[in-house]
Amino acid sequence: MMTRIILLLFAVAVMVPAKAQDKKNAQLDIRTSTVCDMCETTIETELIYEKGVKKVDVDLPTNTIHVEYDERKTSPEAIRLAVTKLGYYADELPGDPRAFAKLPACCQKEGCGKPVEKH
Repeated sequence: MMTRIILLLFAVAVMVPAKAQDKKNAQLDIRTSTVCDMCETTIETELIYEKGVKKVDVDLPTNTIHVEYDERKTSPEAIRLAVTKLGYYADELPGDPRAFAKLPACCQKEGCGKPVEKH
């Protein structure tokens, strides 16, 4: 009986610090220039593989990427850079031209990875 109590106390002691470490998750909103469902799919599917990224949600109406990440493993700058490597704008950072050229035609419209031209 005493052994079970000790094991239970040990298990609780180990779980409590592990739970506290979960609070290292941070959130980041990145303004981007997505235009279609393919943009949303590409970003959500690819960005989740970046080290430290836990959750990705693209909000097309507001052109915002919501990212939940482990701040011990990555940074906002690294996540923004990863978005640009997909060919999309990330806040003020332009998308990589080579990656942009590989996007589906619908994603290459003005306003997506391409800046809006001023007339």
